Amino acid sequence: MTSLPAPTLSTTPRKKLGLVIDLDICVGCHACAVNCKEWNTGGHSAPLTDFEPLGEKPSGVWFNRVHGYEIKSDKASEPDRTVYMPKSCMHCEDAPCVTVCPTGASYKREEDGIVLVNADVCIGCKLCSWACPYGAREYDPSEGVMKKCTLCVDRIYNENIPEEKRQPACVSTCPAGARHFGDLGDPNSDVSKLVKEREGYGLMPEHDTKPVNRYLPPRESSCAKQSLQPVENAETAKGFLKWVDQLLSE
Repeated sequence: MTSLPAPTLSTTPRKKLGLVIDLDICVGCHACAVNCKEWNTGGHSAPLTDFEPLGEKPSGVWFNRVHGYEIKSDKASEPDRTVYMPKSCMHCEDAPCVTVCPTGASYKREEDGIVLVNADVCIGCKLCSWACPYGAREYDPSEGVMKKCTLCVDRIYNENIPEEKRQPACVSTCPAGARHFGDLGDPNSDVSKLVKEREGYGLMPEHDTKPVNRYLPPRESSCAKQSLQPVENAETAKGFLKWVDQLLSE
């Protein structure tokens, strides 16, 4: 099986590149998913195959997917609300998709923590997709290999792109500014400060995968005191993100 990078004894925190997504302002426009598809279909993990895109049952390989959840208000004076939940690879510190891989195709980079797939040695066994609790792996039957979010590794290190624009495609295209990118291993980085300020949350901590990506919950005035549907025991949930954890675990 494949090994994760060995723990470092250095006093300098290990670099952990990842995303911070603000659920309070995501409008569910899917621009992140579309631009991700546009960039990556000609990039590191190209192509991102589509099947019957104009047919009755379109499907294909997407690294970003946006889920919508209806939140029902307890108060007649307040309208119900839809909260959008973008989801992709979490680039976990203890990534089970890596350790379960029998060929070493799935690996985690020591220099920045990005989890990638080497398509040249992937045999398409799908063990990584079964091990991932977030459903972030995509099998491309036309290529016979697994694919996933790369954090646009061929973009963020591309010296032909102005430094201020070296961000994942999903971040650069978000019209609401709901997506942020940076080093979550550095407590002094902008993204780390944002997570601390807004009490950012990693999904499904019960799996102990230590996801790098963080979500900023909808603000208190928006939905924290509302009943969450369709989960039956939503009234016992302590905040929106714990409800999402429950939903994704079922």
